[in-house]
Amino acid sequence: MELVVLNTSGKETGRKVTLDETVFGIEPNQHAVYLEVKQYLAAQRQGTHKAKERSEITASTKKLKKQKGSGSARYGDIKSPTFRGGGRVFGPKPRDYRFKLNKALKRLAKKSVLSQKMRDNSIRVLEDMSLNAPKTKDFIALLDALALNGKKSLFILPEANKNVYLSSRNLPKTKVMNFNEVSSYDIVNAGEVVFFEGAVEKFQENLKK
Repeated sequence: MELVVLNTSGKETGRKVTLDETVFGIEPNQHAVYLEVKQYLAAQRQGTHKAKERSEITASTKKLKKQKGSGSARYGDIKSPTFRGGGRVFGPKPRDYRFKLNKALKRLAKKSVLSQKMRDNSIRVLEDMSLNAPKTKDFIALLDALALNGKKSLFILPEANKNVYLSSRNLPKTKVMNFNEVSSYDIVNAGEVVFFEGAVEKFQENLKK
């Protein structure tokens, strides 16, 4: 399995990179992808929600009326959940939504997402580039050359590149990440995935560990 390497003008360079069939050509496991995306989104939740229960409400504890003889239901104090302003029954409490997945499943999920992207022809390889200074205008020119301007795209770097990252930071539909930071959610959320040439081998090796 091979992909042609493109230059920053969107033209073919004549070089090709070989993609590992065990990473980019497997039968996608949708349940593994579901679990990893669910784990990622769960980890984003703050979990600071809180509702006061009956014992936490500040109000009078006086019994509203006598127990018997009124002809209606018996009542305790005004903090009862049946009254407006009373405590909430089984309300939300602060909690941590994170949960664990084993590494093998997370690798399978990432391979499944990449394999699906390959089937959809949504993966490209771009020659390694560097910018002398952070310039959003230069990155927009690159997006125009690749026909990605206005589309959701994920660029995967072989190593940290501050100028490239800062040049793309103000573009809401474009994300630039180092190869070892990418999650299955990032790939699923991107319409097009663009690997810098040097990142392909590193990314594949990272999934084989």
